[in-house]
Amino acid sequence: MRQDQLDGLVTFVAVAETRGFSAAAVRLGVSPSAVSQAVRLLEKRVGVPLFNRTTRSVNLTEAGARFLERIRPAVQELASASDELSDSAERPAGLLRLTVPRAAYLFVLQPALGGFLRAYPQIDVEVSIDSALVDIVGRGFDAGIRFGGMVERDMVAVKVGGPLANSIVAAPRYLAERGTPVHPRELLAHDCIGFRFESSGLLERWEFEKDGEAMTLAVSGRLVMNDVAVMLDAAVDGIGIANLISSYTERHVADGRLVQLLADWTTPLPDLTLYYPDRRRVPPKLRALIDWLRETTLSAPGVLLQGERAGGL
Repeated sequence: MRQDQLDGLVTFVAVAETRGFSAAAVRLGVSPSAVSQAVRLLEKRVGVPLFNRTTRSVNLTEAGARFLERIRPAVQELASASDELSDSAERPAGLLRLTVPRAAYLFVLQPALGGFLRAYPQIDVEVSIDSALVDIVGRGFDAGIRFGGMVERDMVAVKVGGPLANSIVAAPRYLAERGTPVHPRELLAHDCIGFRFESSGLLERWEFEKDGEAMTLAVSGRLVMNDVAVMLDAAVDGIGIANLISSYTERHVADGRLVQLLADWTTPLPDLTLYYPDRRRVPPKLRALIDWLRETTLSAPGVLLQGERAGGL
């Protein structure tokens, strides 16, 4: 089918239904001359007259009536599809695909997700847990959440959740066997559970700061992982010392399964940041999530959702 075969069909149906060029022009929001021209070109293309015209009336020819009977359902279906698309462009609906690391899911999404889904029954959410920085456009994601330092500068970015800090922890059993480090450099003599970044393949270096003294250590150990949840389990099992986000470890420290070490050397971590490609084309489903996170996190004690890097929403 050539594209020009569809030209003028909507105009033809409007003239047939309103029985007039002027009335069809009002319906379509164009000039009567534009309607007349569209019909003339359509008649020329199909090779037969579609209307009998007089100074007082416009009526379908026999060929025009048959043509209308065949094409009107298709034109109505096209109009309905267009209306549905326009409607979905204005209301929060559809599948919202997000890529987030486990920390972002636990600390940002999980507390808000249940209420969000209840508030927006027309939105479905798919969450991909991935610590690597992925191409959200190429992979078909609407948005991602990563630590702020990982977000590309050409993305629109919104800081989400509260402040985060690292926590050096070990099980009492490990400390009883190997001793308790009182200075970061002593970690070099311990089995430290390593974390390997999937995106770069590099091992994480541990950073410390106290009273103006800062250091970065390339710790080592017999176990390396790429998932913080299993690193936490390994620390609880007494395999080694782990460097984790404090929000992961607080409960285990409180119940005695882990001991926090070097607390006065703790350093803050980069903020978690929700990011997406283009401020000018924010779909309503994503706008709804951003607004929901703003409302729910601002109402939570000690949790802030700050403005975009490039300005307020």
